[in-house]
Amino acid sequence: MSVFTGENCVTIWSWKKLRTKQTSTSQQPRMIPLKNSPAHQVMEANKEASVGTQLEATITYVQQILGENDDFIIRRFCIFDDLPAVVMFFPDLIDKQYLNDHILKPLMLTSSQDAKAVSRPMKDYLLNDTLYACEGRTETQLNEIIQAIVEGKTVLLVDGVTDAFIFSTRHVDKRSITQPETEQVIRGAREGFIEMLGTNLALLRYRLPTPDLRIKTIRIGRITKSKVALCYIDGIVNPALVEEVFRRLSLIDIDGILDVGYLEQFIEDNHFSPFPQIQNTERPDKAVANLLEGRVVLLVDGSPFALILPTVFSQFYQTIEDYSERFLLVSFIRLSRLVALIFSLIFPSLYVALISFNPELIPTEFAVAVAGGRAGVPFPSVIEVLIMEISMEVLREATLRLPQQVGGALSIVGVLVVGQAAVAAGFISPITVVIIALTTIGSFATPAYNAALALRLLRFPLVILSGIFGLYGVMIGLILIANHMLSLRSFGVPYLSPVVPGNFQGMKDTIARLPLWSMPKRPALLHTPNDTRLGKITKEMSEEAPNNTLDPLKVGDTRRNVTDGASSPGNSDTSGDHTD
Repeated sequence: MSVFTGENCVTIWSWKKLRTKQTSTSQQPRMIPLKNSPAHQVMEANKEASVGTQLEATITYVQQILGENDDFIIRRFCIFDDLPAVVMFFPDLIDKQYLNDHILKPLMLTSSQDAKAVSRPMKDYLLNDTLYACEGRTETQLNEIIQAIVEGKTVLLVDGVTDAFIFSTRHVDKRSITQPETEQVIRGAREGFIEMLGTNLALLRYRLPTPDLRIKTIRIGRITKSKVALCYIDGIVNPALVEEVFRRLSLIDIDGILDVGYLEQFIEDNHFSPFPQIQNTERPDKAVANLLEGRVVLLVDGSPFALILPTVFSQFYQTIEDYSERFLLVSFIRLSRLVALIFSLIFPSLYVALISFNPELIPTEFAVAVAGGRAGVPFPSVIEVLIMEISMEVLREATLRLPQQVGGALSIVGVLVVGQAAVAAGFISPITVVIIALTTIGSFATPAYNAALALRLLRFPLVILSGIFGLYGVMIGLILIANHMLSLRSFGVPYLSPVVPGNFQGMKDTIARLPLWSMPKRPALLHTPNDTRLGKITKEMSEEAPNNTLDPLKVGDTRRNVTDGASSPGNSDTSGDHTD
């Protein structure tokens, strides 16, 4: 942003008299002409070019960069009766009514009498006294001016003024705030992030009306120059975490960032692990909850998802209603969710190992039923399970990609008709269909899609190991998976925290969730400067015996105009007796 110069301190009336003389002597933008060169090369060669006093020279440079676009508008007009000016914008990116009412109209209504009456610097008078636009600033660098135009802002240039006026007039059609599609919730807020970064930041500030909320932006992408917002709460987050996140972001050099998934792939610790080390969410309340714990949230303009970091594995089977419902019910649901997660990983491989290598571990009646069902099946159990798993993955992907009206019908046809036909034809045994169905249902019970995808991927090597080594292969696979998870880090935080390394306070919110009043500290794994999130009085009040204010034994009871109860007559309120 520019500052006042000696030229700008000339009064408006004297400016008009000296404009011709200044034009011939003032510094003009030094531009290197590059014919038949892409726009970015021209801008790179002229990265030091600034606005000069000659309006036409600046317009010529901007036209060289943007003039070949049919939707680029250069609107010429005059202020103070005869002072040339111009506004430049893309009409499909701006609010044209706002431009007309708050920028063009007040400028065109100025007259030479206004110039005589006001002895103010030109830039100061236009920006602070004439224009109604609330978001305005000045800029001298030509490349910054061009970047503002392509972002949907309006640029005003006045002949003889070495500053361009930039106004935030961006207006792009957007979808309304709706319930997230990927994170269904039973009890909680019914709104999710959208593609507009400004709206997403407003949703965060709406839930965090505190001056401690910090939002830092950085532009990433040589071509897209996507705006990335880094959000955290000052005084709660560890400053070293913010510095490390910003360092990793600043090292990204790519043509464009179209989604937060691009950032996730660049800043995660282990690029070859199937397990996600950064959590994503569409829910503002979930993002705010993690900010309050001391984490960092990343948002990208154009993406309806937010990244939460650092992340541990236990976060992927937790949901937002885990903290809205009472802890006994939530603990039961979370345990069932965890059991479904484990089943979705090991159930097919365990079935193959028992059928192929250790049938003596199966009860006799069940073994007879399984043997009867597998009679006539031409494939061994490992091939049978792999065929069914691949078929379910193809069916799942086809259901996701098809239109919503057709996808439900396809899943019913695929599961019922194709499965029943395969069993009737003798290709697949009925017990295999049941095993794969239970496994698929278990994978759907995992709230996080990327974590469920990792478990679905790991099922295939486990099935192959169980088909070769039996139960030993299953154990070898599980040991390798556990060893890999123990080696993972998310910005230095062990992936299996707080279980490994053990932390008792953190374990209160891992497999089951204890009452909120029993967790007065923030997660120790984040090393927050302020680790207390629950007041001492609140904790003591929750632990003490309840005060039964309206207990009939204390306040008495009235029935048919007769006071009944253990309280003294002085404590009984007989003034409002009731009759049945």
